Amino acid sequence: MANPISAGALVAALRKEGVTVVEVGAWRRHNRNHRGPWGPVHGVMVHHTVTSGSARTVEICRNGYSGLPGPLCHIVITKDGRAHLVGHGRANHAGLGDDDVLRAVIAERPLPPDNEANTDGNRHFYGIECENLGNGRDPWPAVQLEAIERVSAAICRQHGWNERSVIGHLEWQPGKIDPRGFSMNGMRTRIRERLRHSAGRDEQEEDEMPKVIGEYEATDIRLTPGKWTTLDIKGVDILRGATRYQAIAHLAARIPVGSTLQGRFYHLRTDGTRWTSPICERVGTAGSTFADFHNCGSIRADERLRFEAVYHPAVPGDTEPVTVTTSWLRGLYWP
Repeated sequence: MANPISAGALVAALRKEGVTVVEVGAWRRHNRNHRGPWGPVHGVMVHHTVTSGSARTVEICRNGYSGLPGPLCHIVITKDGRAHLVGHGRANHAGLGDDDVLRAVIAERPLPPDNEANTDGNRHFYGIECENLGNGRDPWPAVQLEAIERVSAAICRQHGWNERSVIGHLEWQPGKIDPRGFSMNGMRTRIRERLRHSAGRDEQEEDEMPKVIGEYEATDIRLTPGKWTTLDIKGVDILRGATRYQAIAHLAARIPVGSTLQGRFYHLRTDGTRWTSPICERVGTAGSTFADFHNCGSIRADERLRFEAVYHPAVPGDTEPVTVTTSWLRGLYWP
């Protein structure tokens, strides 16, 4: 049985993990405990807010709205990567979910499909709300994804949990889609990697000078609709082995208005399996479309960092390829 950690311990754990913490009002006493218990806790649940604007998002998550009083979570992660603490205790975030999923979280094993709503999730999960419209087009900045990773890892570290204790709302309650715009499996991989190291390792290494990944360019790359294509930047392999890295791929493409260009980084392993970063999506505009895709993390010596993109036409059934006129990549890494 895991009791929730104290408010003070939560703040300390987040800051030790390198999270920028914002304490909102009397958050330590703000809860829904009069409606039922909080605990035992078994995991962390991630949501998107369906809102825009950091101040408004934090206010809604703290106070709630008609028919659903706040707090609506414990931590709000805004697009700038800051973690706003809005409640400590029972919060209105998870609702009823699948008891089979809860058992899998407790056992830290792969999740079954969620097909029931028979178990009180507000009692058993820490809630993280993330500022995003949840429409599949609103971007997830790299700094926000890293904050989700760090906040989740900090709570898991305090309880001795692994990454399987972190789930999305869509994995808990039938009919839910949040968080939309990145993969929870990908996020769990990031959390697992972070938990392999001591808390706050990035801050401990700030005095170490990073090496430059470089600035590499490739031109006139054809993208077939619906087919992921690895871009030949620096001979395909961008990096091998790094305790951490930051990489940005910039693309210029001629694509029809309203069509979409998606991109993601991936780690290719020697056995052919791979880890992929969350997908970022950019919508075509008049003239050339300029898109940038970010990722940060760590990579083993036996893995190779690559970048791939896919084109989705605005008109269903359109099979005409498009051209990425220019692509270039730059970044930093720490050996």
